[in-house]
Amino acid sequence: MSEWERVRFDQLASSERWAFSIGPFGSKVTTSDYCEDGVPFIRGVNLSQGVFLDDDFVFISEEKAKEIASALVKPGDIVFTRKGTVGQVSMIPRAPRYEKYAISGSQVKARLDERRAVAEFYYYWFRSPAGQHSILAHAVTTGVPSLANSLQSIRGLVVPKPPLSEQAAVAAVLGVLDDKIAVNERIAATSRELALALFIQAIAEDADMEVGVESVACALTRGIAPKYSESPDDLLVLNQKCIRDGRVSLAPSRRTQRERVKAPKLLMKNDVLVNSTGVGTLGRVARWTLDEAATVDSHITIVRFDEAQVDPVCAGFAILRAQPEIEEMGEGSTGQTELRRTQLGELAITLPSKERQQALRPKLDALEARADQALRESQALATLRDTLLPQLMSGRLRVKDAEKIVEDAT
Repeated sequence: MSEWERVRFDQLASSERWAFSIGPFGSKVTTSDYCEDGVPFIRGVNLSQGVFLDDDFVFISEEKAKEIASALVKPGDIVFTRKGTVGQVSMIPRAPRYEKYAISGSQVKARLDERRAVAEFYYYWFRSPAGQHSILAHAVTTGVPSLANSLQSIRGLVVPKPPLSEQAAVAAVLGVLDDKIAVNERIAATSRELALALFIQAIAEDADMEVGVESVACALTRGIAPKYSESPDDLLVLNQKCIRDGRVSLAPSRRTQRERVKAPKLLMKNDVLVNSTGVGTLGRVARWTLDEAATVDSHITIVRFDEAQVDPVCAGFAILRAQPEIEEMGEGSTGQTELRRTQLGELAITLPSKERQQALRPKLDALEARADQALRESQALATLRDTLLPQLMSGRLRVKDAEKIVEDAT
């Protein structure tokens, strides 16, 4: 990287108006402006861990979008979080679901001149350790974390400026890994959809049992109050961020002292995990399908089914199917954000006959195993990407060598 020219980030800006801008402040967009259709309004939920999640939007009208024209973004625009998860960087994909989007007041956009800059290169640069350091140097951590003078700070960041062809080559190598990760995630999602469809079909044809969760559970308990540890030998402890889209991600997990955790709070394969506190997270459900030793913190409820009464995999799918109902339980008339263990225990789930459960189990296991395999591969590819990223950005690794490594891995 020492051979690369270094410039202020805004020297790479597009000549278009509002190439660098902040989203709308305060009352310019409120929840009363949300509507059923229109222009997607990007919130933090759409920028998870740097990946642009092109779903789960609220919308604003075309008229409101015109009022905040400086906040509109399009494919190739880089989006920085300026308040909350400072350091989070994402990019509007080249083939998005919608023609245009609008950022919120918690974000800053950057639109680059394609004659001088490959947006993907700078997206990856800002995700590298050096890029993150440059952003976080401007962070204010008192109260809600934020970027000081966020627009000016982003504009003034010093970035490398390799030749355009080299920018494109680096972005292409890393993009191959991200593309493969996306394919694997679609495989996992499709496998889960097929499994749920099989379960729902079985219910439609043979709805034999309706039972309360607690009546067929051998454990129904909240997790622990962790004493966190940095030792890799200590026990994994999952938090609510780990549970999303019906699955468990270990990426946000931490470690806790192993001796503090006793059964039944040590996870067992086919346990069901239910987020039990907080607006927006309460009610999310996932099945624990890994063989790793782990526990959960006190914001998650563990449901363990009695195999003498029900098949735990089929019962797990019954709870997955009931997630919308569980999410409603925590709201109540007073807006409470706590899901009591007794509430979850009273939840009625529908199951096919025991004979049908026994026949269905191998099919569900096979589909879940395929999904887990795809997600494990994605995790390995993400680790490789994150290893290559700083080496490519520092010039320690040549693009040709990185291409060979990626080819061998994919």
